[in-house]
Amino acid sequence: MPQKPLVATPYYSGFELAHDTYNAITAASDGNIYYVLCSDSPTVGGRMYQYNPTTDQTRFLADLTEVCSETNAIPQGKSHVRFYERQGKLYFATHVGYYQLINDMECLPVEPPNGLNLYPGGHFLSYDLATEQLEDLALAPQGEGILTMTMDKERGDLYGITWPVGYFLHYDPRTGTLHNRGAVSAKGEAGTPGSDYRVLCRSMVVDPRDGAVYFSTAEGHIGRYRPETATLEQLENVDLRLDYFGRYDPTQPGSMGYNWRKIFWYAPEQVAYGIHGNSGYLFRFDPQRPGIELVERLTSEPSRRSGMFDQFSYGYLGFQLGPDGHTIYYLTGGPIYENGQRLKGLDHIARGAAKGLENLHLVTFHIPTRTYSDHGPIFYADGSRPTYVNSLTIAADGTVCFLGRFWHKGREIQDLVRVRVG
Repeated sequence: MPQKPLVATPYYSGFELAHDTYNAITAASDGNIYYVLCSDSPTVGGRMYQYNPTTDQTRFLADLTEVCSETNAIPQGKSHVRFYERQGKLYFATHVGYYQLINDMECLPVEPPNGLNLYPGGHFLSYDLATEQLEDLALAPQGEGILTMTMDKERGDLYGITWPVGYFLHYDPRTGTLHNRGAVSAKGEAGTPGSDYRVLCRSMVVDPRDGAVYFSTAEGHIGRYRPETATLEQLENVDLRLDYFGRYDPTQPGSMGYNWRKIFWYAPEQVAYGIHGNSGYLFRFDPQRPGIELVERLTSEPSRRSGMFDQFSYGYLGFQLGPDGHTIYYLTGGPIYENGQRLKGLDHIARGAAKGLENLHLVTFHIPTRTYSDHGPIFYADGSRPTYVNSLTIAADGTVCFLGRFWHKGREIQDLVRVRVG
């Protein structure tokens, strides 16, 4: 039986260049939703906004490049990470949004246009919820953007993985010092396909008991950073090279390989829950007894029935615990059928993108009862589909917010979208 669709409401925040955003939306303790609209322009940076669910209004807060006090250089076009809240402040990071296409791969520009300087590197930033002041905390080394970030909320330390090489960063808030602990996976996405290329992990998790940070690699290894000894190491006798996840060549672009796509800490069980992007399998990871336990396939009902991977080659970043602290919300793909036939996308692409058109589904999973629910496909009121959705947050009242593509005055942009469930 066809599922009843959910109706999504798009918002135009006022940024006509708004481009695809990954991760950068979070519900804060003040009841507001904070998000970044990205830019792929060589001269215009990304912008930070606030959405108030009570007044149903959006508000511009800051230009990321202006916050970093940079001029005449390739701008801070993106934030690729969630906001992390601690002691009344939100912490996040910036990333490059303008790329140079080399051999069909998006690369850090080496020939900046219009006489601009090269990209100066990503920044760790904080935003004070009370004073609305932004503070520039640290600059990433080697002109690299900050692709991946997490925070130790117990101790206040910030951690990042840069792009394209993949340096592991540790920001110590007690001294205000940024440490570069070295590359985590060959030459990362700056490497040569077939040789030292490795797609980089997009999500890390902190074990709050000891402050250790965990990340994955394209080969399926699980890495650990121990802040007390400032060392990176690879876990033994555990990996993500599972048959159910599929088979990948980690030296080739176009997928996340054996990397997990998103992961978070689940305090009631003192373990992490993660999702593998291409296969959609939810898994459980216990750092004290290292092992991967498959829990459920969280793809949409139509995808589960088809048995096929979904169309976005990296999988989906819209994966988050809800306000109750026990229910996973997941925005994932679902196949489209015409005349009884599943629409097939491209067999292979050289970078992370959609291989074909698909529906967007909201899936929830209640961890204590192991209850899976597909709440149906999501459409705008005019019948069109949100696309390129790789972000998610849930307001205190259960309203689902994400950043997705839609048409505005003849131009396709990516901006805030709201869905009410139930």
